Amino acid sequence: MLALWNQIVYHYSRSLVGIANVSMERETMKNEFTAIIERDKGWYIAFCPEIPEANGQGTTKDEACESLAEAIALVLEDRREEGLRGAAPGAIRERVTIS
Repeated sequence: MLALWNQIVYHYSRSLVGIANVSMERETMKNEFTAIIERDKGWYIAFCPEIPEANGQGTTKDEACESLAEAIALVLEDRREEGLRGAAPGAIRERVTIS
């Protein structure tokens, strides 16, 4: 996974518990996702509304965001691989950029 994802960057906008933007960069592709972070008995729990399968946790907000970013990367990698398995032989594969 580290070879695929050159850099996982995260930043958060509130000081205690709140909403964060999780950014992931792969080559020139950049994706930003929303992280909802909640506090539960000494743990920070993070989830992503755009990718419900992904969640993270940690004893700090940074750990929770990093864990969530790794989970998002794994889910997207799995979806990409699954989608490519269904492509017909000779199908054209092109990258689409959303700005």
